[in-house]
Amino acid sequence: MTQHHEDNWRSADWSSSGVIRTKPEINESAIYILAARTGGLKGALSLHSWLVIKRAGTTSYDRYDVVGWGIPVRKNAYDADGRWYSNKPFVVREFHGAEAETLIPKIQAVIDEYPYGKPGNYTIWPGPNSNSFVAHVLRSVPKMGIVLPSNAVGRDFPTAGKLFEIDDDWQNFHATFFGYAGISAGSRSGFEINLLGLVAGVDILNPGLKVPGFGRIGF
Repeated sequence: MTQHHEDNWRSADWSSSGVIRTKPEINESAIYILAARTGGLKGALSLHSWLVIKRAGTTSYDRYDVVGWGIPVRKNAYDADGRWYSNKPFVVREFHGAEAETLIPKIQAVIDEYPYGKPGNYTIWPGPNSNSFVAHVLRSVPKMGIVLPSNAVGRDFPTAGKLFEIDDDWQNFHATFFGYAGISAGSRSGFEINLLGLVAGVDILNPGLKVPGFGRIGF
C-alpha cells in the first residue's frame, strides 16, 4: 500500500476511501475499528485510529476520533472511512449483527466517560492522543477481544491512571511508566516491550513479530 507523509492539512485528501459500505442496511448493527498512517514525519512511525458505529434503525455511521485541537473527542468530523492525511485506512476489526448490538451500548458508555475529553487534554506523545482513546475503549470493553496494532503510538498511555492494569477478563496485563516505557502480555498482546512509544514483540496465538514503527509481520 502506498503511504503518504502529507503534512499539510489543507492539501491532504480526507475523502471516503470505500473501505466500508457507503450505504449500510437500516436494520444492521456494526462496529469498525479503523486505522491509517498519520501525516508528516510521525507518519513514518505511527497510525491514527478511530471507531465507527452503525446502530440498527439508522441509515448512517457515527465516527469517533480524538484530535489535537479544540475538544479532543469528535463525532462525525470526517467520513466514516475517510482517508487520513491522504492515507487509505484499513479495518483492524469489525463486528456485526447481535454481537455488535450487544457491544455498542458498552462502547458508547466508555466514550461518554472518556477521562481526557476536555480541551487541552491532548498530548501527541506519549499520550493521551487518538490511539490512547481507542485503546482505552478496547481495554474497557475486553469482549471486543483485540488490541490496536503495535505501531499505534500512544495506545499504551495509562488513560485509567493505572501503571499496572489487568483487563477485566484476565486475558491481558499491562505495565507502563506513563506511556514512556512498559510491557504487555496476554492472549491479545502476545508479549510486547514498549520504549518511548515504539513497540517490539512476539504475537504468540497468531505467530508473528512486532517491529517498531512498522507493525506486525506474520510468519
